[in-house]
Amino acid sequence: MRGLLLGLAASLCAWSAPLAAGALEIALTFDDLPAHAALPPGETRVGVTARIVAALADAKAPAMGFINGVQTEREPDSTAALAVWRAAGQPLANHTWSHMRLDDHSVATFEADIARNEPMLQRLMGDEDWRWLRYPYLAEGKTAEQHAEARRMLARRGYRVAGVTLDFGDWAYNDPYARCAAKGDSAAIAALEARYMAAAETSLTYARTLSKAAVGREIPLVLLLHAGAFDARMAQRLLAFYRDQGVRFVTLEQATRDAFYAPDVTPAGKTPTTLENAAKAKGVAFGPQGWSVAGLDQVCR
Repeated sequence: MRGLLLGLAASLCAWSAPLAAGALEIALTFDDLPAHAALPPGETRVGVTARIVAALADAKAPAMGFINGVQTEREPDSTAALAVWRAAGQPLANHTWSHMRLDDHSVATFEADIARNEPMLQRLMGDEDWRWLRYPYLAEGKTAEQHAEARRMLARRGYRVAGVTLDFGDWAYNDPYARCAAKGDSAAIAALEARYMAAAETSLTYARTLSKAAVGREIPLVLLLHAGAFDARMAQRLLAFYRDQGVRFVTLEQATRDAFYAPDVTPAGKTPTTLENAAKAKGVAFGPQGWSVAGLDQVCR
């Protein structure tokens, strides 16, 4: 399995072309606060969040956190992680109460799950804007009709949709990391680190290339990350990588002022506004994304 991880990391690095310098803008978003995936021995949700916000502070990077309130019931100690996030001056928004997949429910049921999260957001955010919605699983509805109905509901409630235009499957590393840490397998953890960074590099090349092909220019990118222990471990390194590529970190509000993120840019579909949808709408061919989470679920079993 270590050989598989190292081989995949090497292939991802080989796929990645050198990135051109430029003032590319990226908005950082973290899903699944206050508790994502398993914890390694000795770590806590508060500690994970503290490490993430420390890395953000060092990079002078704003970030939007998306919460699932149910986790404060499942893991009561995780509630304090939300206070840590807010004390760092970072905003929070809605990821539904229970991480509900819209495709599997009616819009009315989905709306009720969104509404259940709102009192917590109001307490944590006060007068600041928290009316952003990140669809769990990036699922916007199984039909065009459900997609449109959900959009109308969100508009009625004053929400904007936080799409995703940069992603490298970071979520899939957190459980393997917890298993490897429990086994004390430092070689496997090092392989995870190499693969994570290779996927980040590959995904950035892919997004920049597809942006130019589908839109004709580089758009500000919205990066999907998760509030997991491995993300916390890698945060300093990841943000340094982006800075080395000439990235300027901006807020979600700033990034989505770009016309690309207007609600009617792409046709109704199963995912939020994406570069892939833009390419499909314009008949622009695009290749594979170059990264994969295949095999991660078997690491350190």
